[in-house]
Amino acid sequence: MKKKRIFITFEGTDGAGKSTHVKMLRDWLVQRGHRVFVTREPGGGRVSELIRKILLDPRLKMAPLTELLLYEAARAEHVASVIEPKLREGIIVISDRFMDASTAYQGGARGLTFEFVRKLNAIATGRTRPDLTLLLDLPAGVGLSKALARNKSGKGDRLENEGSSFQKKVRKAYLLLARKEKNRIKIIRVQESIGKTQGLIRSSVLRKFAL
Repeated sequence: MKKKRIFITFEGTDGAGKSTHVKMLRDWLVQRGHRVFVTREPGGGRVSELIRKILLDPRLKMAPLTELLLYEAARAEHVASVIEPKLREGIIVISDRFMDASTAYQGGARGLTFEFVRKLNAIATGRTRPDLTLLLDLPAGVGLSKALARNKSGKGDRLENEGSSFQKKVRKAYLLLARKEKNRIKIIRVQESIGKTQGLIRSSVLRKFAL
C-alpha cells in the first residue's frame, strides 16, 4: 500500500520557538516508527541556502518585491530538489517555515498584499501544499526578545532587525491567515512550558493524521 504523503510546516513570528519544536516533533515521530525529514526556509537545499545568506544578511537593504522574488526562487528550488523527492519516498517532511511566511511577512508586513503573494507562491510551489501548518503564536515583542537573545551580540538578522512594530504586523497577518484556512492552519498558543506547547503540537498532529 502506498504511504500517504504528509507535509507539515511550522510558522510564527521570530523567536516563537519553531526550530525547537520542529526537532522535538521529529524525534517523537521517529520514536513512533516513522521516517522523517526536517528542512527549513529560506534554505533547505544548496541553491536555496545560498539565497538564504542574501536574504538574512543584516548589511543588505532591498525592495520588498526583490525580497519576495528571492524567497520564491529559493522556494521553487526547495520544492523541486528537496521536498517533493522526499514526499515521493513516503517520508514525512517537516519544514521550519514555508509559503505562509511570505504571505505574512511580504504580503502582510511589507504591504505587497495577500493575493499577490499567493499567486507567486502558487507558481513557486505548484501543487505542493502543507497538509498541516502549526502556527506558534505569542506576543510579537516577547518573541523578538527571545530571537535577539540567541545572539551574544544582541543583533539579529535582516528581518529581526526590523523591530517589534514589524513583528506585530507579521503576527496580525498570520492570525488572519489562520482564520481564513482553519482546516489547514492550527494556532498553537505558546505556553510557559516547552513541554506543554509540544503537547499541544502532538495533539494537533494526531488529530490530523492516523499515525
